[in-house]
Amino acid sequence: MPRRSQEDRSRTTRAALEQAGRRLFTERGFAGTSAEQLVTDAGVTRGALHHHYSDKRGLFLAVLEQLETEITTEIENALRAAPAEDILTAMAAGLNTFLEICQRPEMIRIALFDAPAVLGWKAWRELEARHGLGLITAELERARDTGLITATAVPTLAQLILSAVSEAGLIVAHADDKDTARRQTQESLLLLVSGLLRT
Repeated sequence: MPRRSQEDRSRTTRAALEQAGRRLFTERGFAGTSAEQLVTDAGVTRGALHHHYSDKRGLFLAVLEQLETEITTEIENALRAAPAEDILTAMAAGLNTFLEICQRPEMIRIALFDAPAVLGWKAWRELEARHGLGLITAELERARDTGLITATAVPTLAQLILSAVSEAGLIVAHADDKDTARRQTQESLLLLVSGLLRT
């Protein structure tokens, strides 16, 4: 029982810190949020932050990982909802879902604006690849296996498409008119993808 109680307390503390981090990092950004604000908002001690995450950056990474996992799941669900035999429709659904997500404040501030600066470009790209690359690779392999695209080096093609999709997300995030930017980037990405497909 004592061990279970300690695990429960730790889980509750982490949840409180991550909820506070997600809210404050979205509203104020990483640089504008202090460790003191985080622990006060979470209702925990400074020691709890250091024990579970080492520092503010560690908490930011945990929040970012959680956000990226949720985004990946949402895009996977969009892909699965499309007709199994219609790969282009599935790709369009996945792209549309991602670009809609790129209009959300937490996605803009945490994942697109602050993450590259906090993690560094290389680590940020690795994070993006870990979450998004698998989805793109799977769809390209499905297209190749059904003869929709020629036999090609799918991992390389997937990396290139991931770069284009990530850039599209940044375009939407930075746009004043996000709805128009989303429509334009989606049309452009679908034009790129459909150009790979055999008629």
